[in-house]
Amino acid sequence: MASPRIGIGMDSSVTPLRHGGLSLVQTTDFFYPLVDDPYMMGKIACSNVVSDLYAMGVTECDNMLMLLGVSTKMTEKERDVVVPLIMRGFKDAAMEAGATVTGGQTVVNPWCTIGGVATTVCQPNEYIVPDNAVVGDVLVLTKPLGTQVAVNAHQWLDQPERWNRIKLVVSEDDVRKAYQRAMDSMARLNKTAARLMHKYNAHGATDVTGFGLLGHAQNLARHQKNEVSFVIHNLPVIAKMAAVAKACGNMFQLLQGHSAETSGGLLICLPREQAAAYCKDIEKQEGYQAWIIGIVEKGNRTARIIDKPRVIEVPAKEKDGELW
Repeated sequence: MASPRIGIGMDSSVTPLRHGGLSLVQTTDFFYPLVDDPYMMGKIACSNVVSDLYAMGVTECDNMLMLLGVSTKMTEKERDVVVPLIMRGFKDAAMEAGATVTGGQTVVNPWCTIGGVATTVCQPNEYIVPDNAVVGDVLVLTKPLGTQVAVNAHQWLDQPERWNRIKLVVSEDDVRKAYQRAMDSMARLNKTAARLMHKYNAHGATDVTGFGLLGHAQNLARHQKNEVSFVIHNLPVIAKMAAVAKACGNMFQLLQGHSAETSGGLLICLPREQAAAYCKDIEKQEGYQAWIIGIVEKGNRTARIIDKPRVIEVPAKEKDGELW
């Protein structure tokens, strides 16, 4: 029988079942609203929950539960408008993931919270235990960084003392566009990224969320069987957000890899000869880029970002009427 300890410290828990070699793969997550559109908030929350399944290479989600905390500070009218929109966003993203929302819990709470549970029953070949990185592998990231910076900058449009600090490096229009890009990115499922992990023989992955790129890279490195370390050279960032982060001093620590992301991309260890094909394939299927951002070298299971990483602006150039 498989060791019951599998899945400790990873993005999802993996529980061997009593029945015919199957495992229960499960994850839960919830957080507070960070965008002002309730429907998008629901989508982002759901994408964020299933992302932990995708990080394990699991591509199918069998069931979802929704956890909703409705703020006591909302008026009746606000509640009647906001709650159905959040629920619809969550349900639509679940449908996109091929799952149904069959239950959950709604409570009133001083803060509004939104999240859920994602569950899959699968065979061992359907998930990828993230512990097989080898020296010579490369690190691929499937979504740009900078969601926290974009969301904050957008809130600062209404706060003159904050806005004055960053208006030298960005226009209002830049900030609105970055916010739209962040929302679009956060609401996007990592499903294709997960499916292609199998095709291109990934050695393990994690998703980049609240602990920032470096935090999650360090956690992934710590769980490797081999004596390896990760070195990150490139940072793909939502256009103009690196400049905003710099203008704010050390507040976000974006270039140090500490800026929290919400519903970020997958950070994947891939064999060097497969990585470029992986990136090409995901762009062909989704119309979104992925980037080779670093390497796996011999080491003591740590991760670091080089002193002066190359910032890749995403997108590299603006196209009229197009988000990316």
